[in-house]
Amino acid sequence: MHAMQYEFTLPADYDMGIIRSRVARVGHLLDDWDGLGVKTYLLRERGVQRSPVNQYGPFYLWNTMEGMNAFLWGGAFQGPVNDFGRPRVRQWTGLVYEEGGAAGSPATSAVRRRQPVPDGVELAAFMAQSVDETVRLAAQDGAVLAAAVVDAHAWEVVHFSLWEQDTPKAEGDVYQVLHLSEPGRGALPRGRQW
Repeated sequence: MHAMQYEFTLPADYDMGIIRSRVARVGHLLDDWDGLGVKTYLLRERGVQRSPVNQYGPFYLWNTMEGMNAFLWGGAFQGPVNDFGRPRVRQWTGLVYEEGGAAGSPATSAVRRRQPVPDGVELAAFMAQSVDETVRLAAQDGAVLAAAVVDAHAWEVVHFSLWEQDTPKAEGDVYQVLHLSEPGRGALPRGRQW
């Protein structure tokens, strides 16, 4: 599993209805994308769920590098680049993926929590703790799915979870889920990924 996210931070007075309309118009285009596990079309609105910004920030869990590369270099990614400018695309290696108890429910919110890997820690133990935390998160009432991924360049773990309710039981940046494309969700490897 490989994860990816890019974000477009928009002006404070930006009409977020434009993003909602865009996702309603084009969100289905990745509903059958080869190599894609899950794409969540995410939105943060200034003043909602303690968000300080207006932001559009899709988050992806990929089954294959070929699928991700076909998205980035095959033309599909050019649409958002043309509309909003070229963002930094962050990428992470998968640590763990778990389906939640509410796996069959529609996701209405997402939480992303970034956690630095402190200097001096035993890496294997720290990553195992991140896996355990993800398993606990997926077991929470209302959890649709949970994953943890790592950037070994920046030494950062990202915890990502989807929830069936608007008040998720996780800490971090809270997003509204506008659409969920999940053509290969069932093929995402479950559990610890090493």
